[in-house]
Amino acid sequence: MHQQTIPWHLRGNWEPMLEERSTSDLSVTGSIPPELEGVYIRTGPNPHSGTSNHWFLGDGMVHGIRLNNGKAQWYRNRFIQTDEVTQPLTDPGAGLGDLKRGKGNTHVVAHAGKILCLEEAHWPWRIDQDLNTIGYENYEGALTCSMTAHPKICPVTGEMLAFSYFSFEQPYLKYIRIGQDGQVKQIEGIDLPNMVMMHDFNITEHHVIFMDLPLALDLDLLASGIPFSFQRDKGARLGVMPRNGTNDDIRWFEIDPCYVFHPVNAFEKDNVITLYVSRQNSAFGADSEDYSEVGRLHRWQIDLNTGTVSEDKVDDRPADFGRVNDSLVGLENRFGYLMSLDGEGNSEEPIYGAKLYKYDLPKGSCEEHFLGHNVRGAEPVFAPCTTTSDLAQLSEDEGWIMTLAHDETSGKSRLVIIDAQNFSAPPVATIELPFRVPYGAHGNWIPDAAMK
Repeated sequence: MHQQTIPWHLRGNWEPMLEERSTSDLSVTGSIPPELEGVYIRTGPNPHSGTSNHWFLGDGMVHGIRLNNGKAQWYRNRFIQTDEVTQPLTDPGAGLGDLKRGKGNTHVVAHAGKILCLEEAHWPWRIDQDLNTIGYENYEGALTCSMTAHPKICPVTGEMLAFSYFSFEQPYLKYIRIGQDGQVKQIEGIDLPNMVMMHDFNITEHHVIFMDLPLALDLDLLASGIPFSFQRDKGARLGVMPRNGTNDDIRWFEIDPCYVFHPVNAFEKDNVITLYVSRQNSAFGADSEDYSEVGRLHRWQIDLNTGTVSEDKVDDRPADFGRVNDSLVGLENRFGYLMSLDGEGNSEEPIYGAKLYKYDLPKGSCEEHFLGHNVRGAEPVFAPCTTTSDLAQLSEDEGWIMTLAHDETSGKSRLVIIDAQNFSAPPVATIELPFRVPYGAHGNWIPDAAMK
């Protein structure tokens, strides 16, 4: 097959990695901070068969690098041993509605001693710190719906707050609250006028904020596997609900139609909720593989007293995959870290950029970290420079940014560790991998202390 006839998500460094590898032969430039004891894990769509109809639909493959005592002990990649990998269906439609048939291909989150690999139409799948698959996770049957790829873990209560939108009947949205003890505390049905792709959401100290944006169900696209199209005339709104509230407690606030794949953070102060998001004017231009529209950092402020919403563009640099220091998720914070996006207007593929950004959110200023010529990065993950019990003693940016980067000249990949307080400087450590890591989705630094 001619290279240009192969879909973008199956060529170049998007091409699936079909071999599972393990190596302890890792070259390190610089010094790995000895405080980093744990494993960096990232997942992404990687079809086990070598082909898929859409990037979102590839099987989950996790990539992990273990750090301990200032050394890079190993790199591994493993297919998550889901039913889609071990018992593939000849007719994919036969598995519709089976919540066990998830792929775990979008995000990795640790909560209540469990490492969850998530996507948005099924249950999560569990793995251990060595990347071995444990099985699907439905909380002993208490999770009766799918769960988003982007739950939020409250640093104050330890709760994991999540939602489910993949339902073809009312209630189209379900709010999920899981306690610090790992038990499901609440599943709350929420009525929406349309089934919409709600990829992410926001939390604050006392509220959750849903983004009801018009990437809505389109039955004409059902056979594509991604049955959503941007329908501006359906409008857009933000829904604010107390964290233990019900459908009757939600207040809805109209905004200009747009789409947000990923927020950065949100917080409340003086009865005003501030949200930082990567906002784009639309999504899925010609079809669900059209990425010509990308986000810019924006600020929404919801005034609960006046019932109004203001919107401001913080910066014009294309960027997404925003993260913060996880100890401040839902709380007022200063710094946000985003990945640059290049190639706007190119509908053929999403192009990860060669820079990471550190925003001083209140000021709107930005520092850049250049990853290298012909190098493309990934989501910037913050790792604090001490154990979780000591986080309150640290400055917000006292720690490191970790990201995978791929050199398109050499064809190899690396894990880059950047001093968050000296963001524009060269990395403090670069761990060279002997082969490539395909471009992927999201991940996390999971310190050993979090798993005890």
